[in-house]
Amino acid sequence: MLREDLRNIAIIAHVDHGKTTLVDQMLKQGGTFRENQVVEERVMDSGALERERGITILAKNTSIHYNGVKINIVDTPGHADFSGEVERVLKMVSGVLILVDAAEGPMPQTRFVTQKALEMGHKLIIVVNKVDRPDARVKEVIDEVLELLMDLDASDDQLESPFVFCSGRAGTSSLDPDTQGEDLIPLFQTILNQFPPMEVDEEGALQILVSSIDYNEYVGRIGIGKIERGAAYVNADVTVCNFNHKDVRTRGKLVNLYEIEGLNRVPCENAKAGDIVCFSGLENINIGDTVCASACVEPAPFVKISEPTVEMIFSINDSPFAGKEGKFVTTRHLRERLYRELLRDVSLRVEDTDSADSFRVSGRGEMHLSILIETMRREGYEFQVSSPKVLYKTIDGALYEPVERLIVDVPEDGTGSIFQSMGERKGELLHMNAIGSRMRLEFLVPARGLFGYKSQFLTDTKGEGVMSSVFFEYQPFKGEIDRRSTGSLVAFETGEAVTYGLFNAQGRGTLFIGAGTPVYEGMVVGFSPKDEDINVNVCKTKHLTNTRSSASDDALRLITPKRMSLEESLEFINEDELLEITPLNVRVRKRILDSELRAKARAKAKLQN
Repeated sequence: MLREDLRNIAIIAHVDHGKTTLVDQMLKQGGTFRENQVVEERVMDSGALERERGITILAKNTSIHYNGVKINIVDTPGHADFSGEVERVLKMVSGVLILVDAAEGPMPQTRFVTQKALEMGHKLIIVVNKVDRPDARVKEVIDEVLELLMDLDASDDQLESPFVFCSGRAGTSSLDPDTQGEDLIPLFQTILNQFPPMEVDEEGALQILVSSIDYNEYVGRIGIGKIERGAAYVNADVTVCNFNHKDVRTRGKLVNLYEIEGLNRVPCENAKAGDIVCFSGLENINIGDTVCASACVEPAPFVKISEPTVEMIFSINDSPFAGKEGKFVTTRHLRERLYRELLRDVSLRVEDTDSADSFRVSGRGEMHLSILIETMRREGYEFQVSSPKVLYKTIDGALYEPVERLIVDVPEDGTGSIFQSMGERKGELLHMNAIGSRMRLEFLVPARGLFGYKSQFLTDTKGEGVMSSVFFEYQPFKGEIDRRSTGSLVAFETGEAVTYGLFNAQGRGTLFIGAGTPVYEGMVVGFSPKDEDINVNVCKTKHLTNTRSSASDDALRLITPKRMSLEESLEFINEDELLEITPLNVRVRKRILDSELRAKARAKAKLQN
């Protein structure tokens, strides 16, 4: 039968193209909020990190009602590192809104998520957002989207997808690129017209494919997924199975059942095929599992999630300051937390290493892993991580490495430094075209070549450049790339940094710390422009004597230290360095703290080379 009263859609786009802002307006005009209700901006970005950074990290479900039809909406992340969230939720929906910025046009993540939607055969609506921008170029963006669809081998039906022109901030939409519109009714109507009612089997045996997992301390783990067929009832006996592990089955009961209404989960007694539901009572439920009626156990296939491309080693903190600032500091705490993250994040991989105190954690990119690190430190964990490394593959006896598709948008006078940097990083130019007074350059560059590049890119473009990248494919190894051209200023002894010692050290380079900061031997306190490490004594005090010169009482002036964020620190650390993570501090340190042992190890490495 057809579900005339239901549509399931996802909104996918590149980061900062306005998905979450548009969902805000859809909720307001879909009657989710009272007329006098105070609503935060980007209401779907409920996590603290999401609100701070202005990005969506986790895919989230909501719903609106229009003309008697319930529209389930999945808001997805736009950053390439969280594309695993996009891949898994596309199984829940039958139609996709592809959002494109009216000025920027299709970007790397737009290409990636559009390709996934096309592969799954979803119907599309192209939403050109931010049409009220002064630099909007709507007609050119329409052509660029059509070129993208043809490049990705879209079917004839998908090439005929309708265009809707929106301003997410103003809450307007129109079918005419030259007309602003007054509300989102044209968008709602296009959703009903373009996405036909789903054909469902309500009489068949229950089958729910789990696409997301949540946790509640009162009811435990909560599965979220679409009912593929049949009907779900509270207290129904079910069997959990998995398409990739068909011999593993567990039995249980649907203790609680919820439907998604607006931003709330509303308890219900039953739900039909096609509905997106949340349920609890199944303790070990995982993403990709299928919940079936016990009389008919048939696991549903789950989308194959793309493999991670970057790895880091997480280990317990063994610095002289270990255990002073964190709540969870042991190997057991670290292991439990990392393996618990696997239950929610399908793109993550965690493996044990030869050392009992270390774990190999693999993800989609530096930001993917840095979000995990930041989340853990806010929860009270204390640990240390190595510099990120790419994951190589051996294909037909040859070494292959991950290559990213990089798009940079820079002022015309900034292209020279970009070409120089890309040459040093083995980048290959694909396209170059002018957009107004700016240039858009597209490169294929090894993923390891982008480590530590963002801060240099902003410097090269005087803060005016925009860069974004997404995984392209594995290609033969491109050769050696120098990761960092600067050396480290390393503390020579343990103690507290004082003004006199810092004043002498700041002539050697740029400092990360100020007076009064506790330091230990082997801790990195700054960087030097020379390509070598320099030991500095920031704890050194001025010797007192009976004689005083006329200038001795003048205050020593310290240059304001460079405060490194977590991402900047991850970009900065070298192969022989670690990043110490605590709830209060992020410190760069040498793997070998003792300066003499470090010098011997460096000399031995030179002899071996």
